Amino acid sequence: MKRIVVLGGGESGVGAAVLAKVKGFDVFLSDAGKLKDEYRNTLRQYAVDFEEGQHTESMILNADEIIKSPGIPDTAPLIVKIKTQHTPVISEIEFAGRYSKAKKICITGSNGKTTTTSIIYFLLKNAGLKVGLGGNIGKSFAYQVATEDFDYYVLEISSFQLDGMYDFKADIAVLLNITPDHLDRYDHNIQNYINSKFRITQNMLEDDCFIFCSDDEVTMAHLNKIVLKAQQLPFSQTEEITQGAFLDDDKLCTRYRNSEFSMLLQELSLQGKHNVYNSMAAAVAGKVLKIKNEVIRESLMTFKGVEHRLEVVLKVRDVIYINDSKATNVNAAWYALESMKTKVVWIAGGTDKGNDYSELFDVVKEKVKAVICLGIDNEKLHSAFGNLVSVMIDVKSAEEAVKTAYTLANSGDTVLLSPACASFDLFMNYEDRGHQFKEAVRNL
Repeated sequence: MKRIVVLGGGESGVGAAVLAKVKGFDVFLSDAGKLKDEYRNTLRQYAVDFEEGQHTESMILNADEIIKSPGIPDTAPLIVKIKTQHTPVISEIEFAGRYSKAKKICITGSNGKTTTTSIIYFLLKNAGLKVGLGGNIGKSFAYQVATEDFDYYVLEISSFQLDGMYDFKADIAVLLNITPDHLDRYDHNIQNYINSKFRITQNMLEDDCFIFCSDDEVTMAHLNKIVLKAQQLPFSQTEEITQGAFLDDDKLCTRYRNSEFSMLLQELSLQGKHNVYNSMAAAVAGKVLKIKNEVIRESLMTFKGVEHRLEVVLKVRDVIYINDSKATNVNAAWYALESMKTKVVWIAGGTDKGNDYSELFDVVKEKVKAVICLGIDNEKLHSAFGNLVSVMIDVKSAEEAVKTAYTLANSGDTVLLSPACASFDLFMNYEDRGHQFKEAVRNL
């Protein structure tokens, strides 16, 4: 019997272990940390052998195949040892793809993945399709393949997940943009990160569709370097597109084959330049899937947005507090600041992933009156923005950040948590950071 070892006991790992068990493999899951109670219970329910708080090498190195959670870097000593003995290491998405005949709509990009994935899922549900939501969002894809029967999956796929995908094929692939992110995991070489993102197109055939942003310079510079059989469907805010999506004055227009769709930009539920891109990508996917125009329009008009992504929390004494904790890179923070219509007290900082802050200089000069640095080491923020704003204050908790912002913000200002950094120095994850921020705002 083939032995499968799963490394990492989070959503992804536990889902993979359940699927492997259901498919009759000898399965063992190992996590160096402590498992959540719900995951421990799921593993017991499916009689999966597991360990936590350690990695027992004798139980791991005898695997025929390893499924690695995306959070574990390839440089981890155990992974290096596994690869030295040539044991295949794959991602949960690769494994689950082997057992699903459903159509897969896969979304990647440095920014906007969760929002675009959520819009497309919302769109398919509104069209009455049997659809699952997974990947980097929602329930594990593998767990759904083991326990559900969907005709479609909408999958948000990170570069870390793509790195462990080889035979997996998307039916529709969406690449939103490529900006420097996670360079600490890619030897500080953007080319490695770009190559990772383009893996979303691997194995695609003539009947498949690749949806991408033709305004994104990095994407366009590399498009011709890859062999791509799939139909190419660009979306753009600067030029007219024959097959794909574009802007015509104040309208979003989509063309696919002989069918067209358009709606006024002001009708979109999500506003801001970046959200127009996200809505365009979703509209093109909708047309490819032959969803009716009225369903696409209705969905783009009523979609409610994603928690921790430009989420308006409260208005306190005529100051709006916005939670954009999901902005874990510089480009995401740029989009957030760019969409602000008032003066901003900006809460930034955390674990720096090799950030280059220079693309923020102009927008910070124009909109930001004070920077609150929420991190353990804020030196890079101070050297980047110290000359651009008159007030910079270091804090060590979300509560302290909000109280400080309250004293700095005047009537009509916006307090924006948009960190441009990962959260792991002070918080469990970006959700934890966002929840603590919202709690502190409610306590004002």
